[in-house]
Amino acid sequence: MDLSIKYLGYTLKNPIIVGSSGLTNSVDKIKKLEANNAGAVVLKSLFEEQIISQATQEATDYMYPEAYDYVKEYSKSFSIDRYLKLIETARKEVKIPVIASINARSNGDWVDFAKRVESAGSHGIELNVSILPTDEKMTCKDVEQIHLKILENVKKQISIPISVKISSYSSGLSNLVQQIAWSKTVESIVMFNRFYNPDIDINKMEVTVSNVFSSAEDLMPSLRWIAMLAEKYKSTSFVASTGVYTGEDAIKQILVGADAVQVVSAIYKHGEGYIGTILNQIKDWMKAKKFHSITDFKGKMSLSKQVNQNVFERVQFMKYYGNVE
Repeated sequence: MDLSIKYLGYTLKNPIIVGSSGLTNSVDKIKKLEANNAGAVVLKSLFEEQIISQATQEATDYMYPEAYDYVKEYSKSFSIDRYLKLIETARKEVKIPVIASINARSNGDWVDFAKRVESAGSHGIELNVSILPTDEKMTCKDVEQIHLKILENVKKQISIPISVKISSYSSGLSNLVQQIAWSKTVESIVMFNRFYNPDIDINKMEVTVSNVFSSAEDLMPSLRWIAMLAEKYKSTSFVASTGVYTGEDAIKQILVGADAVQVVSAIYKHGEGYIGTILNQIKDWMKAKKFHSITDFKGKMSLSKQVNQNVFERVQFMKYYGNVE
């Protein structure tokens, strides 16, 4: 069975990419993932606001402006240097692609950091553009322009491939994907990033964090959108993220047009060896269906292949639950 795929210009031995998380924040962890046949890894994100917050917090302990500025810059440099060291060391010790990740909310000074990531040896950059549209003054067009401006400015800085991880929070998602694809600034679009979700502890009357892991049901939004969009923009790779727990989940995403899938929660729950389980499930299915490579079945269940194209565009349950009593 040939499970190899092309992604960001590289040949991956299989379509299982370990997504940005605590699973990829050290060289030792990345080596374990490689040993268990991960196709590639996306490093734990360096957050734009995390750097700024850390630098500011440490610098406030100093009274004099000169000391404040010095400590602020040192703290920022220390965070960045540590991240760059992770890239450099990982590149030396593993053979699978190592992709840096930047979690961005604005088109700010962090853009210059992309150049240093490239110099450190990263195979590519995944830009996780996390904009929750809570500002009533910000229009859909404003949000789209932030995406496009970030990508445009980063593209000017580097020559390594760029992937963008977008949110499902867009009132014009198809149009946003179209603009990103037509801009020629990225090689890949990852659907979708997973936001922090608040919860309420009704006993302590406190805001808490909801379950940080995805669930199997989280697979469906990306499945729908990749099925509708991947074939329209064939020069751009599409990657499914969130809710991929089994080989069956990965197969479904590839059938609708995904080039690869990102897996995180399943590995947290079952360990690095579970990558092999997912791959064996894919191989068993391919053998049963007499497929010899990933390309043999990629996109076979996309929107254009459906006799009734409403199957992916339908938003109402009436047809299915109308007779339920």
